[in-house]
Amino acid sequence: MDSSLSVTPILGSRYQLQQTLGTGGMSSVYRARDLLLKRPVAIKILRPDLSRDAAFRDRFRLEASAAANLSHPNLVTVHDFGVDGERLYIVMEYVPGTDLKTIIKQRKRFSVEEALQLFIQACAGIGYAHRAGLVHCDVKPHNMLVTPDQRLKVADFGIARALSTIHPEEQHDIVWGSPQYFSPEQAVGTAPSPASDVYSLGVILYEMLTGQLPFTSNDPEELVRLHRDAYPIPPHRLNKEIPPALDQIIVKVLSKEPSARYRTADQLGRILTSFNNPETNHPHNSSIGNPVPPPPETIFLPPNIQQPPYYMTPETEDEQGINIDWINVGLGFVAFLAIGGLIPFLLYVWFTINSNHP
Repeated sequence: MDSSLSVTPILGSRYQLQQTLGTGGMSSVYRARDLLLKRPVAIKILRPDLSRDAAFRDRFRLEASAAANLSHPNLVTVHDFGVDGERLYIVMEYVPGTDLKTIIKQRKRFSVEEALQLFIQACAGIGYAHRAGLVHCDVKPHNMLVTPDQRLKVADFGIARALSTIHPEEQHDIVWGSPQYFSPEQAVGTAPSPASDVYSLGVILYEMLTGQLPFTSNDPEELVRLHRDAYPIPPHRLNKEIPPALDQIIVKVLSKEPSARYRTADQLGRILTSFNNPETNHPHNSSIGNPVPPPPETIFLPPNIQQPPYYMTPETEDEQGINIDWINVGLGFVAFLAIGGLIPFLLYVWFTINSNHP
């Protein structure tokens, strides 16, 4: 038994705490055993002062209930939640593996293929939650677990907030998210939206491909200013292996205005999947049902940065050559002959009639 555990090792007369997995500003996470179902679980216990706040407890129950309804292979499943004395806790699927932040520190920089293989999974999980009306609010690599078989699962939707409970103009006295990864609107205390999660995902992809964050500072207020006002160095300048089209996608995702980004993680994931597998969007590939490629979107670039459009159709005009529809040409020629032959006939009839009437 971990010596750091409290004197009450069993929560709710069901979950036996076994090992401390990590601690943070909001909670501590433990590996535990579900004594009823005989399986390992992960349990997050919120810090005591939050647990004693009645309003927070109500909000926590609402958010935990919403998170428990999510079921996706790229999300850590929420099994249960409850209160033991004054301790609020949430019970989650136990995922063996390493958090993405630790892997980034070890790897420094990912290849484009390796980064997208993991990142698209994160988009799939978070996009699923967006469709369910939930915003993560704290998307960062610390909350992404990578299993030994390279399955990525996003954790910590226990603090997600249902979109239906957030008024668009709502302001907060606290800033959601981690300063290195939060969006410009979160930096100024505005209620987050799916586009806020998309921005945070963009920061993560930037870090995976360049080995550094787009903005760094030891001063939280300076980080707020940078997210709100500064433009990052285009990632292609830091890693020449990043294709210009992918560079353009990342620049768009890091736009200051939420409306200039992709609307949801789903949309970002689809764009990156198309980029990563261009043959799946070939209009003449009948094996995939002739999918229609997504239309180009407006690109919002920082001043003095010129990049080619992020999306190009699979075939350029030069590659396609001159396409001639010979069937329509033939039909047009037949029509021309028919009309051309009719005119002399009509003239003959006219002259014949007039010649019989002097």
